[in-house]
This record gives sequence, structure tokens and C-alpha cells, in this order.
Amino acid sequence: QLLSELQANLDEVAKDDSVRVLIIDARGKAFCAGHDLKEMRSSEDRAFHQALFQQCGAVMQTIANLPQPVIAQVNGIATAAGCQLVAQCDLAVATDVSRFAVSGINVGLFCSTPAVALSRNMHRKHAMKMLLTGDFIDAATALEYGLVNTVTSVEDIEKETQLLAEKIASKSPLAIQLGKPMFYKQLNMGLDKAYEFAGDTMACNMDSEDAREGIDAFIQKRKPTWRGC
Repeated sequence: QLLSELQANLDEVAKDDSVRVLIIDARGKAFCAGHDLKEMRSSEDRAFHQALFQQCGAVMQTIANLPQPVIAQVNGIATAAGCQLVAQCDLAVATDVSRFAVSGINVGLFCSTPAVALSRNMHRKHAMKMLLTGDFIDAATALEYGLVNTVTSVEDIEKETQLLAEKIASKSPLAIQLGKPMFYKQLNMGLDKAYEFAGDTMACNMDSEDAREGIDAFIQKRKPTWRGC
């Protein structure tokens, strides 16, 4: 149910141009504890499990493809698919008491789907250690590993996340809409193709009103007025 609700909300946000940045947070002791193990054991049908993990993968791909940047605001634990969610978000802010794990290995289940997001956001040896041991890492280690961008106190996390979101929202929406998909698509390209694709994207961006306005504003020492085109 949570995956279905998250997917529906993401689909709505994707169509709403007034939303400049999306923050995903949670209330309670856990940011997200991953899949319900009882639900996973409620059926021995492989098709049931395939559908469950494919649904989770679809949500993660929606986050990557969303026009708006997505920030995970992590207060508490994030395990298994919850840790995957943190890794998949474009940015992440965590409290100093947050902890992270991909603990499926402890119950005989390698966290293969979380491995997709972790391996693309962390050094592979850090990711493999988490996947092979199931051990928790603290927020400071998550910061060192590149899983999160910022660590702050429980009291300050909403303020810190909001400041980050506001800073991003103050930039050209068109530049972000062009830049975010470029960033993810070029990761799987060879160097030549990546630079060609990035160059085409920048040329397209340069032809926009926002780029002309931004450069003029910089030269004239004033704040730009973004038009989103």
C-alpha cells in the first residue's frame, strides 16, 4: 500500500509545475523500514514476489525520472528498501541519530534491488560491505560513504532540509528540468557519448530565455527573474 501511495503521489508531483522541489520524510522512529516481511511470506508464488519488487523498482525509477529534485529527509532508521529510497533520492539530509542498513542478508535474502541504488551512489566496496554484512552504519559513516549529503541534529533537520530545498527552488526550473535527466542518462554512457550528450543539453539550455536572463542578470549585477522557458 505504501508503494502504491508513493507512486501515486510522485505521479501527481510530476504533473505539477508549481512544485519545484520534493521532500520525502516520515513521522515516527523510522524513516522507512523497507518491505513488510510478513507480507513477503504471505505467498510463495514467485510472480507475487516479482510484482512486489518490480513495483518498488518502478517507484525508484520514477524518482530518478521526476522533473523535480527529490530530497530524503531522514530522521530515524532506513533499512533495506528504505535505505534504497535514501540512495535513490537526488539528495539526502539525515539526523545525527539516523542509522542505515540493507539487512536482508540477515534473514537469508540478499538485498538485490537496494543494491541497484547503493551501487550507483556509493563506492562499490562500501556498498558490498553493507550488503554482505547487514550491519547498520551511523549517519557520520553514511556521510563519509556518500549516502547522504548533510548530517544535522533532530531539532534542525526540517530547517536544514527546507533551506536546501529553497536554495534549489531559487534556481531556473528549466535548467534543472534539463540538467537532472542529463546527469542520470550520461552515467551509463561512454566518455565520448557523455560529452556529446552533455554538450547538446547545454546548447539547448543556452537557447532558453532563462539562460539569457541569468547571464544578463549576472552582468548587470541583479537577481534574475526566471520564466521557466
